[in-house]
Amino acid sequence: MKRLFIFVCLCALGVYAFADDTRKPAIQLADNSFFDPTSKKDKEESYHFGMEYRIEAGYIQHNQRSKELTYPDSYLHGARLGATFTFLLPLRFSMQVGLLYSIAYNKNCQHWRSPVIYGSQKDSITHRVLEHYLTIPVRAYYTIPLWRQLNLFFYTGPQLQIGLAETDYMDTEGISDDTRQWLISQNIPVETYDRMGTDRARVNIQWGLGGGFEWDCYRLQAGYDFGLNNLARATGSYKRYMAEWGWMVSFSYRF
Repeated sequence: MKRLFIFVCLCALGVYAFADDTRKPAIQLADNSFFDPTSKKDKEESYHFGMEYRIEAGYIQHNQRSKELTYPDSYLHGARLGATFTFLLPLRFSMQVGLLYSIAYNKNCQHWRSPVIYGSQKDSITHRVLEHYLTIPVRAYYTIPLWRQLNLFFYTGPQLQIGLAETDYMDTEGISDDTRQWLISQNIPVETYDRMGTDRARVNIQWGLGGGFEWDCYRLQAGYDFGLNNLARATGSYKRYMAEWGWMVSFSYRF
């Protein structure tokens, strides 16, 4: 009986030791798998293929630069409104295209030297310019997450402006009759006219740089657009030149 009791105790001790020994490798393997790079899951990328729709509104300021005395340099201030479509790409890149309507206004006083009285600059013409055009931006965006839903982004790319009208409401009460006749003889307008149809081209090709911040569905951005082509129509025996650059700040909402 005593031998049977000892045999049962030895069997129980052997079973316990075997069971405890089989558990240890399992725990050790689990710990090793934590440091095994082959067992880690790939990091999920938050940006994927897709599309976003936005409405955009903002402020614009354009600088018209010209070498012509008949077309004074001026700054136009206005607003833009439209819609954009963003194509989401991997690695936090995206492409944006859109269609926006812009309107800008400027008032400028241009002085003329009288052809009759040498050295006089009393003659002047007041230009009130109202500009309408459509803008088609094609931008490449890169987004950097900052904190929670707050993102920083940068963009670059071309922009196409299609001029609809640029009316110059001219006030010529500040010029004398002699100066008026001289301007007419030089084919210089002295009454209200549309510059798009006579002085400048309708298509303005620009290249833009900018950036901003994005929070959830809201985006605030600013940028500058550089004019690339000559907008002045070639008339006469000399080459004319005019370019239009500008900057903007806008607010957009994603649906």
